[in-house]
Amino acid sequence: MQSWLSLGPSYLPFADVATPDLPLSRLLRLSLFQVSVGMALVLLVGTLNRVMIVELNVPASIVGIMLALPLVIAPFRAFIGFQSDNHKCALGWRRVPFIWSGTLYQFGGFAFMPMALLVLAGKGESGNLPLWVGQCSAALSFLLVGAGIHIVQTTGLALATDLTPQESHPKVVGLMYVMLLFGMIVSSLAFGAALQDFSSGRLIQVIQSAALLTMILNGLAMWKQETRNPANSDLVPGPDPSFQESWQNFCAGEDAVRRLAIVGLGTMAFGMADVLLEPFGGHVLGLTVSATTRLTALVALGGLVGFAYAARACGKGGNPYSIARAGAFIGIPAFLFVMSAAPVGFPVLFLLGNLLIGLGGALFAHGTLTATMNRAPSDQIGLALGSWGAVQATAVGIGMALSGIIRDVVNSLQTIDVSQGGTEGMVTGYLAVYSIEIGLLIITIVVSLPLLQRRREQNQVKGTELYS
Repeated sequence: MQSWLSLGPSYLPFADVATPDLPLSRLLRLSLFQVSVGMALVLLVGTLNRVMIVELNVPASIVGIMLALPLVIAPFRAFIGFQSDNHKCALGWRRVPFIWSGTLYQFGGFAFMPMALLVLAGKGESGNLPLWVGQCSAALSFLLVGAGIHIVQTTGLALATDLTPQESHPKVVGLMYVMLLFGMIVSSLAFGAALQDFSSGRLIQVIQSAALLTMILNGLAMWKQETRNPANSDLVPGPDPSFQESWQNFCAGEDAVRRLAIVGLGTMAFGMADVLLEPFGGHVLGLTVSATTRLTALVALGGLVGFAYAARACGKGGNPYSIARAGAFIGIPAFLFVMSAAPVGFPVLFLLGNLLIGLGGALFAHGTLTATMNRAPSDQIGLALGSWGAVQATAVGIGMALSGIIRDVVNSLQTIDVSQGGTEGMVTGYLAVYSIEIGLLIITIVVSLPLLQRRREQNQVKGTELYS
């Protein structure tokens, strides 16, 4: 961290968000919770996704459902944010208790995940257990880790927003998501190196290391961040607002449903690829576990560029929804490149598509999240971030579940036996999912047009009044 600080604002993105009261070192330390979240996402969606489908021969539909299990928790992110806005405890904290509980969920999920994977693989003494025990255990571990991610990320972003002035919120979003991508890049490279010579024992060691690092990183992130406010103590009596009233006030804004629909459609379009990109590289292009794990770093690199550009554009007064629409436009050729890699057998197209998917997804996520934060009242930051996160995570969960199911259903309709080496039918299932994603991106662009048109009209009115 000291080495990063020595680089100065010219070389460290978003360094100008720091203030004398909130130094960059403190912001970077707070952002460590995003590093742990990125590490967990790489392990779940990247490494374990590929291992269960290719090495353990688990049907993609089951894997997709497992990865989508955090969907059960995702709709409650708005409620989690609301609770952190109004939480009272004897120590006078609002956000820290939620971050700590989410950390415990993540650690617990990783703690017994190795046992579930051993049962799925039929290794050791656990191989005597029925297969459904491994599947249920894996599902529960995925659910716990996913719940921890939702709680930590929602309240952690709310705490970062509490600590910074409103004009710095776009830069805070950029900084936090750069650290998320940094965690994804570093962990994907580390996991790829550790799994170069794949074995079940090595995979278990990787998962155990992730559990320990989660506790360390999140503990450092929380240390002396939130000020103890006596007004937030449960010893101070006062009326508590209801979630229904707060939610109604939040949704009373202009085009609230349309804005949430844009988040859901665009996020689903990018999220459906998460569960299939690495298996596509393994099944169709013959890439190794190590090579496909490093694909996550490539996607994260594109995301890093996207967040840096989006933060700069929003900081200069750009329309967040224009940036989100640009991300959707970039996603269309990105998926076309991935689809083209199969028939021509040209892995470079596949790599370029992954890079553009990361770039487009980052632009879309930053634009929609910044727009949500700009519209949130100061006493509803957690609720605003939670509602955005609820729609976003739900869309990702539904997208991942549908992608695996659609791939298996389409492949089952093919006449070629993919188990005997027939690749044509196997490719068809992947291509069907990518085509659906392109369609969702087009719908997202169309739905966002009224918001962009209204922004242009407002700017014209302001320009006319200023001229007058």
